[in-house]
Amino acid sequence: MSVTAKATDLAISGLTKAFGTSLAVDGLTLRIAAGELVALLGPSGCGKTTTLRMIAGLIEPTAGDVLIGGFRVTHVPVHRRNIGMLFQGSALFDSMTVEQNIMFPLDMFTTDDFSTKLKRVNEVLERVNMKDVNKKFPAEISGGMKKRVGIARAIVLNPKYLFCDEPNSGLDPLTSILIDKLIKEITTEYNITTVVNTHDMNSVMETGDHIIYMYDGLKEWEGSNKEIIFSKNKKLNDFIFASEFLQDAKDMRMLEMKGKIDNNRNMDELLK
Repeated sequence: MSVTAKATDLAISGLTKAFGTSLAVDGLTLRIAAGELVALLGPSGCGKTTTLRMIAGLIEPTAGDVLIGGFRVTHVPVHRRNIGMLFQGSALFDSMTVEQNIMFPLDMFTTDDFSTKLKRVNEVLERVNMKDVNKKFPAEISGGMKKRVGIARAIVLNPKYLFCDEPNSGLDPLTSILIDKLIKEITTEYNITTVVNTHDMNSVMETGDHIIYMYDGLKEWEGSNKEIIFSKNKKLNDFIFASEFLQDAKDMRMLEMKGKIDNNRNMDELLK
């Protein structure tokens, strides 16, 4: 076990990934505490997806270390049982039913009998509010339902770490909020350490305990969803508050948080 990371930490040190002469991630260093929900935020091509895939052990870094629970990810393949992954497109097997998709990790990593595995499948389906869809195929359910099935599959092995790649991709705003809430609840209930890769600001503001803004493969800014409102980082602000409407929303939130205006104000009264 490494002495540089606690057994409950997810520690990243000098993480670098090069594709040819192009650096996708350039020396990223950060530590994530157990039970924390971290949002990796940034524009397309900033390196956040590559970072998530290295953390999850799906691709090897060019340099640097990823230590999960004190162990190097690439050195301990058996540790993958403690990792749940929600892919951007849900990545469900089209030829398998919902039940078979969720049972797949149990088939891979356990020697449980069928009845035990089915019981666990039904438990996680109930947790994501997807009872009685066992025999449906992915083509027969909506995009939001596919995301829920993906989450159920990601947590079926009771992982200690959950990695979500663009969980709201392709979803309408209301469904996106419900998925955000579900990921947040699961993180808290099961004390999972969760990393969410997103460009959705609603996800960042509602779920991110800890936010990492990436730009050009580098960690450009780090802080909480409250601190982000007061950030003076130009690259961050240009990305998040690009429109006049969002800039006005930021100004209003800053005034609320400073107690200059009441966040329970009655707008109808104020506009009279």
